[in-house]
Amino acid sequence: MARRKIKKREILPDSVFNSIIVAQFINQLMRKGKKTIARKIIYGVFEIIKEKTKKEPLDVFNLAIQNASPLLEVKSKRIGGAVYQVPREVKGERKISLAMRWIIAGAKSKKGKSMKEKLAEELIAASKNEGAAIKKKNDTHRMAEANRAFAHFA
Repeated sequence: MARRKIKKREILPDSVFNSIIVAQFINQLMRKGKKTIARKIIYGVFEIIKEKTKKEPLDVFNLAIQNASPLLEVKSKRIGGAVYQVPREVKGERKISLAMRWIIAGAKSKKGKSMKEKLAEELIAASKNEGAAIKKKNDTHRMAEANRAFAHFA
């Protein structure tokens, strides 16, 4: 029996940079529905990035998301009583979502500074291909590479 197609909710671009990706990042960062706080953090982060790098903050942000986006991931698949980690290609929307999640998690794991500073550092590091989000991406790729023998189960 065919299931009905799930409608994707349309996300409006943010008011300052007119970017849908920034709006998605704000939504990912938001906790308990407090979007204004998430917006203040993001725009504060962009100010810090502008000060530290002397570059356009949106370019640094987009480069960080692009660098942290994974190409491969592993999915568990049960075949004949055994569970295999099957490597799969990551599609467009999920790539961005994972990258955002890893960048935010990397910033949250740091201690002793405000969220604005931690997130700015993580975004700058990701734009230079370093930091916690890039480490997570490399670990995911390494796991997919190690389980390449099970790719035929995909």
